[in-house]
Amino acid sequence: MSKIRILPDALASQVAAGEVVERPAALVRELVENSLDAGARHIEVHAQRGGIAMIRIVDDGSGMDREDAMLCLERHATSKIRTKEDLGAICTFGFRGEALPSIASVSRFRLATREKEALVGTEIEVNGGKLMAVRDHGGAPGTVIEARSLFFNVPARRKFLRTENTEFAHVEQQLRLHAIANPQAAFTLTHNGELILHLPATRDMLERIRGLVGDELASRLLKIEETTLHGVTVSGYIGGPGMSRSNRQMQTTYLNGRPIESPSISYGLREGYHTALMKGQYPVTFLFIQMDPTAFDVNVHPAKKEVRFHDGNGVREAIARCVSRTLENAAKLPSGHAPARTALIVPAVETTRQEQFVMPVVTSTAPLRQVEPAISATLAIQKVLPNVEPPSAEIAPPKQVERPKPESQGQPAASDFRIIGVLQKLYVLMEGKEGLVMMDQHAAHERVNFEKFRRALETGGVPCQRLLMPINLQTTPRDADLLKQNQAVLSRLGIEIEPFGPNIFKVEALPAFLKTDDPAAWLDQVIEELSSLSTKSSSLRLSEDAIATTACRASVKSNDVLSIPELQALLKDLLACEMPYCCPHGRPTLVQISTAEMERKFGRRAPG
Repeated sequence: MSKIRILPDALASQVAAGEVVERPAALVRELVENSLDAGARHIEVHAQRGGIAMIRIVDDGSGMDREDAMLCLERHATSKIRTKEDLGAICTFGFRGEALPSIASVSRFRLATREKEALVGTEIEVNGGKLMAVRDHGGAPGTVIEARSLFFNVPARRKFLRTENTEFAHVEQQLRLHAIANPQAAFTLTHNGELILHLPATRDMLERIRGLVGDELASRLLKIEETTLHGVTVSGYIGGPGMSRSNRQMQTTYLNGRPIESPSISYGLREGYHTALMKGQYPVTFLFIQMDPTAFDVNVHPAKKEVRFHDGNGVREAIARCVSRTLENAAKLPSGHAPARTALIVPAVETTRQEQFVMPVVTSTAPLRQVEPAISATLAIQKVLPNVEPPSAEIAPPKQVERPKPESQGQPAASDFRIIGVLQKLYVLMEGKEGLVMMDQHAAHERVNFEKFRRALETGGVPCQRLLMPINLQTTPRDADLLKQNQAVLSRLGIEIEPFGPNIFKVEALPAFLKTDDPAAWLDQVIEELSSLSTKSSSLRLSEDAIATTACRASVKSNDVLSIPELQALLKDLLACEMPYCCPHGRPTLVQISTAEMERKFGRRAPG
């Protein structure tokens, strides 16, 4: 007797619903996307009990006639694609024709729709996938879709739903994602009859973001000027140095208006921020990417959040360049283009200082006392490689890069600040044009030393120390290919490595600055970082962690007392850096408390 049977249509629809509609927020995603595809300019979302009891979507889109209204409830019925060529160049949110029949199969479903020119519309009721009624509808043009008692006929799925508050939080987040990407449409959200969001239509993307995240956060965002590279157009807003979160909830990215997640985009953001972001922190981004629809595939996952790029490296490089350029140019913006707190200083972020090992550092031109003696690099080499004489040659300081004067760029100069004193032998108090400014002398000197040493690496490479006993490194075929392709890059970083058999490499020299008890583990980390880099220029960042740690060890500390001329020289060197407002670990170097804020705290100005 045959064991294989064709599933009944009702059961097959419930199986499909498990992939498409896993919770109320997924229902909102599918229906709001349909509304946007229909050209809606006002979308209302009403929820009860987190969306479990009821979700209603009301839009003013194009609507449907009776034939289309009946047909849209059939599986794989869609107006979005016609041929297999259409599937390779999707320009709409929806395209599979699965959402509506899936929702109708696991809820008490009602659809009411009318075209703008029609005298009467159509209303359809479906109960758990079973058609109950079809009647005329005399409502306003557009479409109303209501789903009640979600998963009432699939108790196995219903028991996995979370609390009402949790489910509604996902519903609200889903609507926020689409509202950000579509400022031309007005959005309304209610929960249990209470108004939660009311976002009027606007032409200003930042205005829509401000309406969702608040004026304070929006005022600190940096605008990415629209740039096209490798066929990838990048625009949007990102948080400046020191502005981060402990999770990815504020990291939103859109591809042709669709909210997505992609490792290529995450790698590009990490590359673009590099030392402007602390480890374990995630940037605040509202990133918009435009590409030819044939250059990526969105038909990967039922939720349509994951995409695959034909040229992932090009996407990563475009994002990394735009982000890094925006961060570097942030300090050059005239103060009138953004609030002073944004253009000048970033807010304080708590972190734990990490100090690990020592390597030679190019010292600042400022008359700062040398905290770490020059012999520290020699001691570090002897700890890694005992019984080996350290190299006698020293790294020559690179030529000072000429940078335009701060005054010509609109960024602050050292002369704009008057040093008042030092708090707790660490925080330099200064008076600026906008109020009180505090400088962390250790973080500031870290940034100065970091950029000077990085320029030395970029111009002449780093010295290496030959090993008495070479290390045999066993790798996977993929890692072996990476190492072969990047031997020249590794040589500039002080790593001498050559093939020594199938997927085996012999390491004969390591960077002179390296201090580790397990060189093989360190090399594994280098290989992992190498695999995430998209361009040859970014390969120089392989050693940035080591440079940042050395800059930390070689910088003035919290108990080091500096004279006023030394502090002035440090401030001058800091403001001449490419990214002066954060240390290599992502902590802020400068924090400002505006005069207006101080006046509010002392009761001289009304709040708000």
